[in-house]
Amino acid sequence: MDFHLKKRARNEIKVEVVSLETKYPHNVMIYNYPPIDDIQIEEFEDLALERLRLLRIFDHAGAKGLRLLSDDWKEYVNAELSREGLRNYLRLCTTSGANATGAKHEADIQTRRRDYLSHFILRLAYCRSEDLTRWFIGREMEYFKYKFSALSGPEIKQFLEANNFHFQPLTESQKDEIKDGLYESTAGQSVTKIELLDFYKVPFTQVLDLVRGRRCYLNAGYAYVNTHDLVSIVGTKQQDEIEQGLQAAKLLIDDVEADERIARMLKALHTSYTGKDYTVSREIAVPIESLDQLSKTSMPLCMRVCHEHIRTQHHIKHGGRMQYGLFLKGIGVTLEDSIRFWRDEFSKKMDVDKFTRSYEYNIHHNYGKKGSMVNYSPYSCLKIIKEMAAPGDCHGCPYKALDQTTLKSKLTSYSLSPSACEEIMYFVSRGHYQFACGKYFMLTHNSQTEVAINHPNTYFEESQNLMGNRQKRNPSSQASQAKSKIHQNLIKGHADRSMLMGQDDDELWRIAESQERAYQSQKGISEAFDDDLDLTEIVD
Repeated sequence: MDFHLKKRARNEIKVEVVSLETKYPHNVMIYNYPPIDDIQIEEFEDLALERLRLLRIFDHAGAKGLRLLSDDWKEYVNAELSREGLRNYLRLCTTSGANATGAKHEADIQTRRRDYLSHFILRLAYCRSEDLTRWFIGREMEYFKYKFSALSGPEIKQFLEANNFHFQPLTESQKDEIKDGLYESTAGQSVTKIELLDFYKVPFTQVLDLVRGRRCYLNAGYAYVNTHDLVSIVGTKQQDEIEQGLQAAKLLIDDVEADERIARMLKALHTSYTGKDYTVSREIAVPIESLDQLSKTSMPLCMRVCHEHIRTQHHIKHGGRMQYGLFLKGIGVTLEDSIRFWRDEFSKKMDVDKFTRSYEYNIHHNYGKKGSMVNYSPYSCLKIIKEMAAPGDCHGCPYKALDQTTLKSKLTSYSLSPSACEEIMYFVSRGHYQFACGKYFMLTHNSQTEVAINHPNTYFEESQNLMGNRQKRNPSSQASQAKSKIHQNLIKGHADRSMLMGQDDDELWRIAESQERAYQSQKGISEAFDDDLDLTEIVD
């Protein structure tokens, strides 16, 4: 007998590796299949914030009253995408990517991936309430329509085939039979262009918006839709997918939020500030002796009101101290000058010892020098607008907190004409407080350039730049040594940004901030979504 064991044939399991180009073949995609990628928590947060910045641009365009896909709308959106560092998304919106090669093609593929993943991440944040869901769907559909509008005829055919839309364009003989109806119903196109367009025959119930707007030819229950108007059909499909996906995401919230880091981020995402970090001023120090003049020329209304209140009342409640004190830190007021400023004002109503006991610790705390050693960030517009100021308080957003009569009176006292006040009040009455602030900036600086105001320190920075008071710093000859020192401190966990002085170059800042994000991620802390908490005793 043969006792030699025979080797059993093994069925080898072949793992199919799907390339990114296969997974994300087109700039315009229907978000129908949730991704199964594994990503780091840091990338999860970055993608969420990136998508939020993208959608807010479309929101701002709508708030300005710009008609979707009009030339003015596209000009504004394109400029904002470039300004926000979202040029890769701009390529998705303005080119098909079909002819891209080499590095550009690879960049397009990576952007498609980020586009797809970030959409599903935001579903987890925006499925929580009807208001959030409505806002999210509206912005996503504007983004989708913009991308679709950039496709050519052949690319639209490719998109329809890839997403199982079984529409066939009319043949030339079929077009000839109804050409008169097509000419009359296709507005804004010459006869020659209409003859070059592809038309599709679909049930009229699928394009009710086109029927309502008399933008298609109807015959025997069917609508004849040209290539560019197909977005009405595919857009409906996209919206259905998003709505159903949000309902499904809502059922998963409890499981997703088992991770506290993700839970905190998702809950705070919609009101998160996504602009420049003003935790530490990167500009020259601002002397407190110049604050009176700066309050009139370069401070937004919310900070000017706080400054004037301090100067007249020699006291300000806790909310105002936090709002204005962190703003001063962000524009470049040093810790020593900040203590001197508050002490000089408060000591006009109390003795110095009481100020030292009750208030000085809080200033050190805000600068990250005592207590939890957290270097707190200045308040953004979103946070200030959310503040609920009680009677006697001067913090919060004055465009929201003050009644219209009081606000008009204050604006008039700042030498604004009645017509200028009405321009500001137009936005105030519609709840667009940041646009009102932007209009206030234009009127007080005699500027014709619109400025997007989403942070009081942005207002101050733009004002100083416009007045020629801020210049770029020269790179330090010792930048490499400082870079090494900062890297060592960050690796050890001593990520104090205050050690970065004005002479360090921008590259040094980017490296330091990148290292700090990596360190915080290892500890499971997301600074981007931390509330500005004051852990000291609150003394009014």
